[in-house]
Parts: sequence; C-alpha cells; structure tokens
Amino acid sequence: MSTEKKKNMMRNPRIVKCVVSIGVGDGGEKLERAKKVLTMLTDQEPVDTISRTTNADLGIRKGQTIGCKVTLRGKTAYDFLKRAFWVKENMIWDDSFDTYGNFAFGIEDYTDFEGMSYNPNIGVFGMDISVNLARKGYRITRRSKLKRSLPENHKLTMEEGQNFVRKAFGVEVLE
Repeated sequence: MSTEKKKNMMRNPRIVKCVVSIGVGDGGEKLERAKKVLTMLTDQEPVDTISRTTNADLGIRKGQTIGCKVTLRGKTAYDFLKRAFWVKENMIWDDSFDTYGNFAFGIEDYTDFEGMSYNPNIGVFGMDISVNLARKGYRITRRSKLKRSLPENHKLTMEEGQNFVRKAFGVEVLE
C-alpha cells in the first residue's frame, strides 16, 4: 500500500451553473434581438429578466422586462466558458472572484466569439457571465427536507476558485 494520501473527490470544485445575461433596459425589438444573440451563442432559449424595483432616474418600473438570460449547466457550461475565455485571451482579473470562489466577467461584443460575424439587423450586444462554483454536497443548503448549513471547511475560498479556473481552463489570473 502506498503512503501517498488519497484525494477526496468531495473536495474537488465544480461548475454548478453559468448564467449569461444581457440587459437592454426595456422590452420590445431590442430585447428580441438580445434573445437572438443568446440563442446563437448558447443554443438554448433565453428567459426574460424582470426589474424588482422602480428607478425613476433610469425610467424603469417594477415588474418591467429589462433583459434576458440563459443558465448553462454541466458540459454546456464548461464548453461555453472555454469559448468565453478565448475571447478574453485566457485572462481574468483576480477581483472578478468573490470570497467563495465564484466569478463574473463581461464581454463587450458578441462578434468577438469565434465564428460570429456582425449582423446589421441585430446590432452590437455585450453580455455578463456569472459562474457559480461549489463542491459536491452543497445541495444540503437548498433542499426542502432536512436543510442544513454548509460547514465552513467545505465552502470554497477565493484561492481555490482561482486555482480551479487556472487548472480547468488554462486561464491566467491577473492581479
């Protein structure tokens, strides 16, 4: 028997979900074009995002449709992130990570993705990408029966999230 310590599979970080969102500020034709962009990039049907509060300065009412989003999980999330990091030249800033290892970044134009070209009928749309990382077992905080809190030593840290991104995607984390 080897003296090498076995790796605990429950300690490995993984992508729980990746949310790609485009905010347009109002509904109508612009929102439909944003939905078309998300469908082209992810091959999934986007859902509307609705404002939670009223902001008179921005002209937004509570309950108004202001954007759209797509939630990716599993292999599709991993493949989309590979393409998104290619657009960002395999670099991400360290302040994009929160204290629990989750990260978010933006892309200015959908035409930066490989294989996408400018369509004058759609226009230019940027997007925000938010990624939630966790270890197996995080479900105990969200399940309906026997809900429990997650032990502190099972939560991801910022450094572990950064190391996961470096290892899984070959991304350089800039300071």
